[in-house]
Amino acid sequence: MDSRQQSGNTASLKFIVLSLLGVFLFMVPINIEGDLTIPVALLAEMLGGFLAPILPELVTLTIFVSVAGSILVKVFPSFSEKAKNSETIQSLFVVSPFWLAVRLIGLIFAVLVLFEVGPEAVIAEFTGGLMLHDLLTLLFTIFLFAGLFLPLLLNFGLLELFGTLLNPIMRPLFKLPGRSSIDSLTSWLGDGTIGVLLTNQQYEQGFYTKREAAVIGTTFSVVSITFSIYILTTLELTHLVIPYYLTIVLAGFVAALIMPRIPPLSLKEDTYYEEAPETQVSEVENSQSALKAGWTMALKRASQSRVSFVFTGGVKNVLGMWLGVLPIVMAFGTAAVIVAEFTPFFSIIGAPFIPLLQLMNVPEASAAAETMLIGFADMLLPAIIGGDIESEMTRFIIGCLSVSQLIYLSEVGGVLLASKLPVRFIDLVIIFLQRTIITLPVIVLVAHMIF
Repeated sequence: MDSRQQSGNTASLKFIVLSLLGVFLFMVPINIEGDLTIPVALLAEMLGGFLAPILPELVTLTIFVSVAGSILVKVFPSFSEKAKNSETIQSLFVVSPFWLAVRLIGLIFAVLVLFEVGPEAVIAEFTGGLMLHDLLTLLFTIFLFAGLFLPLLLNFGLLELFGTLLNPIMRPLFKLPGRSSIDSLTSWLGDGTIGVLLTNQQYEQGFYTKREAAVIGTTFSVVSITFSIYILTTLELTHLVIPYYLTIVLAGFVAALIMPRIPPLSLKEDTYYEEAPETQVSEVENSQSALKAGWTMALKRASQSRVSFVFTGGVKNVLGMWLGVLPIVMAFGTAAVIVAEFTPFFSIIGAPFIPLLQLMNVPEASAAAETMLIGFADMLLPAIIGGDIESEMTRFIIGCLSVSQLIYLSEVGGVLLASKLPVRFIDLVIIFLQRTIITLPVIVLVAHMIF
């Protein structure tokens, strides 16, 4: 066996074994005591249970390290010099004054909640307590396993194969490369935050343009199947699980067709991340079939990737997510939920939906209108507030819409803002409103057909 054939066999083995392991960890639903989950989420849940007594302290300590490191790099010249010579330190701690302030606010919120001191609005169990004790502890464990194992999906040819095969579908429908289908599937089966992280990795490596990355992050980082069912349970509509889920798929598909074609997403530049290496995406030769071309590109990618990178690259992923994302989610998420819980802000801005819902013949339109926009703060709030509405049809609409809106500051929105993706806060506001306006008529139409 010559060296070229041996190298090809090694690449084939790496591609098949490591990619299948990645698919299993991120995409294969498993049934645990009647609940669907994926292995990465199961590992996170098991670790979360083991570390439960100290997880809030670990999260707060992580946020402290994020803030302390950023301040040291900014204030002390010796640390600044080290940062210039270390790509890792730069990526973890060199941030703008605005993002340093956000990290600091996140630390203040976390400390107040941890020690139960300060304003009730901050430390209440449904505001800061919800963020620190529920969401951030979950993200801490999910980020650990997702970060460690993401290289299995990214670096050994899976995206090259699926990208080539699905490009003829994804390009005309959504103006996206075929490899983005993996991001979407990972979000759908696993978690929206994992989809954002995968998209961010691909963007930084030069596989997505700014426009493509923004579209994928805000359109395809969908709420997981598991959480969608949790919303349905909160609204006491579990007997409608099949029409509920089909409605979400339909509404999400319609939004995915429209969103990339209108501002602000359509106005994003089709240029690559400035610090990314030269893009490695190849064009398929006309003489090759898509399957053959995809297989060739997958083996080439696998042959260029070292197995050791699964660990070294994974550790860097985890540190980046822990230090970069957790403080920002704590800051934005807590602030947003405080506004939702302690002010009439979302009720006021939801009032214009009353005549629209009445025009659509939605029962209890006034009560439903209060839930229309409050999901921007946290995805659970619409279901909690709308849980007392008598009309099953209205609760069904609220449940479908809350999942289809996609952008929540307490989770996906916070992770998007903390990532390198070219998405600003004002973009998230506009995209959330657009998704609400686009998906609401679809959901209401289906609801009238069901009820």
